[in-house]
Amino acid sequence: MHLASILTCLLAATVSVSASPGSERTQKRPSLAVPRCPRKATASFDKSVPEMKAFPNTQVDLCWEPTAFQFTFKAFDETNFYFDPKHRTNDDIWKYEVMEAFIYHGTNDPQTYFEFEVSPNNVTYQTFVYNPSKVRKEGAPFDHFFVSDPAADGFTSITTLDRKAQTWVSEVKIPLALFNVDRPRLSRWRMNFFRTVTSPATYPNQELGAWNSPDVASFHVTPFFGDVILV
Repeated sequence: MHLASILTCLLAATVSVSASPGSERTQKRPSLAVPRCPRKATASFDKSVPEMKAFPNTQVDLCWEPTAFQFTFKAFDETNFYFDPKHRTNDDIWKYEVMEAFIYHGTNDPQTYFEFEVSPNNVTYQTFVYNPSKVRKEGAPFDHFFVSDPAADGFTSITTLDRKAQTWVSEVKIPLALFNVDRPRLSRWRMNFFRTVTSPATYPNQELGAWNSPDVASFHVTPFFGDVILV
């Protein structure tokens, strides 16, 4: 069977419906076939969470190397570039403006997954999230296990701001060893991508955007993670 036919079968097998427990909203999860670098796949979004209203255009280009993911996060229509200059690695950058990837190696709705964030001043946040309810249910356990020295562990991040063009771009590398993957090709994943938007005038309120929008104002709703295969 040709590779194209194999990919068609695999992606067809991942067509699933996203819905959190008790939700009335359902939708097909998006799927993405991610090639080996330098070719890239693209996930883009311009809808808010959970209202699905207009949101600043956001794009994530991704590919894989034998030992790492490469992500290019692109924030368009950016007017504020709002961050706390005092923040350092793994501080609460998510309270301001960030772009994010949630990553899980497997096909089920995860209870533990990896969260990566980057801010306009290139501060990063990287942690494993323990979310056994899958939806951050009130009263249920919800915990984080941080990567304390990302540079030593093989993470890289370079962020470029273009205020005139109202864009910021972060080039990020995340090691595959985090996920116990030594043969990336044809491995299957669940992922979602997010962005937060705020300003000095609206902080601490935020606008939220997602590749596959959850049906509540939270990113930690794993049934809405999309399906990804490395090809």
